[in-house]
Amino acid sequence: MDIFSEMREMVDKLNYWAKMYYEQDEPVVSDVEYDKLYYKLKAMEEENGFSFPDSPTHRVGGAPQKKFEQSKHLQRLYSLDKAQNRDELNDWLNKLVKAEGRVPTLTAEFKFDGLTLNILYENGHLIKATTRGNGEVGEIITAQVKTIKKLPQVISYKGKIEIQGEGIMRMSAFNEYNKTASEPLKNPRNGAAGAFRNLDPEVTRSRNLSFFAYNIGYTEKNFTTQEEVRKFLIEEGFETEGIFRLVSTEKEAMEYADEVESIRESLDYPIDGIVFKVNDLSLRDEIGFTEKFPKWALAYKFKPDEISTTLLSVEWQVSRSGKLNPIAIVEPTDFGGVTVRRATLNNFDDIQKKKLKIGARVFLRRSNDVIPEITGVAEDNKDSIEIEKPTKCPYCGSEVVEKGVFLYCSNNIDCAPQIINQLSHFAEKDAMDIDGLSEKTFEQLLTECNVKTVADIYRLTAQDLQGLDGFQTKKINNVLNSIEKSKNTTLDRLVYALGIGGIGRKTARDLCKKFKSLDALYSCTIEDFLTIPGIGDILASSLYEFFQKDTNRILISDLLALGLNIEEKEEIQGVFTGMRVVLTGSLVNYKRSQAQKLIEDNGGEVAASVSKDVNLVVVGSDAGSKLDKAKKLGIKTITEEEFIEMLPKTTLF
Repeated sequence: MDIFSEMREMVDKLNYWAKMYYEQDEPVVSDVEYDKLYYKLKAMEEENGFSFPDSPTHRVGGAPQKKFEQSKHLQRLYSLDKAQNRDELNDWLNKLVKAEGRVPTLTAEFKFDGLTLNILYENGHLIKATTRGNGEVGEIITAQVKTIKKLPQVISYKGKIEIQGEGIMRMSAFNEYNKTASEPLKNPRNGAAGAFRNLDPEVTRSRNLSFFAYNIGYTEKNFTTQEEVRKFLIEEGFETEGIFRLVSTEKEAMEYADEVESIRESLDYPIDGIVFKVNDLSLRDEIGFTEKFPKWALAYKFKPDEISTTLLSVEWQVSRSGKLNPIAIVEPTDFGGVTVRRATLNNFDDIQKKKLKIGARVFLRRSNDVIPEITGVAEDNKDSIEIEKPTKCPYCGSEVVEKGVFLYCSNNIDCAPQIINQLSHFAEKDAMDIDGLSEKTFEQLLTECNVKTVADIYRLTAQDLQGLDGFQTKKINNVLNSIEKSKNTTLDRLVYALGIGGIGRKTARDLCKKFKSLDALYSCTIEDFLTIPGIGDILASSLYEFFQKDTNRILISDLLALGLNIEEKEEIQGVFTGMRVVLTGSLVNYKRSQAQKLIEDNGGEVAASVSKDVNLVVVGSDAGSKLDKAKKLGIKTITEEEFIEMLPKTTLF
């Protein structure tokens, strides 16, 4: 294929991808894949001094949809040039230095991942709202935009003005919507774009959208800086989420980017980077524009949290409770420097809702460093194959039973994966903390020593372990010593180690803080369990059934007979005693885990969400919905500085 044929093929592919993204709100590839091909095409165009008239390098956004009435913007909306790494950011800064003799003061703001909107106000009233469209003409979606609860319908400024910003679906709204949706949304960006472009405003309303203002297009008011623009937007009642900062060096710019990327996963809305702009508006006019981008602004992109790849197969793993968990095997692909081969699928019902098929191209999304989750289909092909629901356990061949949306192996006695997972969970650090016993080791112990229950761990002898692969004298002694040491434990560790469905480390602590002995737990009713914050009807019933079941009581009795000693946990007294505390926003002096430990070491407990049972909320920078809810419920809030003042001086890190 010659160079021009290759470029033509790239243009056609990018235009198809752009049409699906901008016009149909049905993206078929991730942003990172689009950008990779886009910049490859751009480099080829520059190298050969040639570009096709319909090349996406000439275009801003997508064509307005014909199903909506169209409107010309009073002032053109441009795209932003992008930097994928620090070198590209430095190149842009160097261009500013070359043009101005220095790096001018820049504003740094979040780059929201939603749909760009342009909202016109006249005489203080919201007159019209449009999408960006192709930058000059957009679709009129006024009725849809007016469903945004916090969007000002009236402002104090009476002149003609265009307010620009991002239509956003918050993560909390996205998760809440997907709980009951017949067809789950793939991601918040797609959820927002699809809602704004739906002809029925009630569909838009149902997704509980937000609007974050960040710019002013046409205006009759005189502004001199971006800082003034933001102040005006705030005073007029627009939401302007995110940390806004002035920077004037590459070091300051990267410190800001690193800070924001570190809190990205804790935000209640999607962002995919940082936007840097020259603060001085008159200086922007001097620096000017390219055909597509302003030269005075740049989007610095974070590592992707979404990619697309091909679903190759589905494996069913059996958990310690016997639940069959589907795991997607995908075509290996690079995801932020890590090669991804597997992805999470929640259950068979989820597979059907998302219309997943073997051979389809799917979207993967990753939070922090956990295994990615498949969020939906990017594109089917004619050879895609339906995913079948298993009727037999893939390990022991026993019948599969359905409980709600989950599938379970009916054999909870001799199914090897269940036994191994139960044993591994029992020995893990947060449970009985037995060193030297891994999942692989328990496979050996099951097949060669007939270790089937957690009580069997305490029956192991040196003679049992001799001759096992990998077990030399030193390892045998270390394992047996670790088993012996684990006999002295606390009630909450034991309760967590027993692997009761839905009981995590924190819930186990909460249970044992109130019910301080095994006898008390044996005597609890469902109503008693319901008095623990965070425990609902299903979990309370599960706990009641577990502690009433004879086989579980016999197992616990065996453990006690084998020398398990439950030590009484001394109540910690401190400044937070009796308090449930929530941490929200970004803290300057502590990592989240450090602040949590300080609260627990001083008698308090940390809650994940704000409710009427919470006594105190510690508020860092960029606090979001948790702060709003605390104010609504009248819960006391304190700053990080006030939090530090409460702590005993000897506990400070």
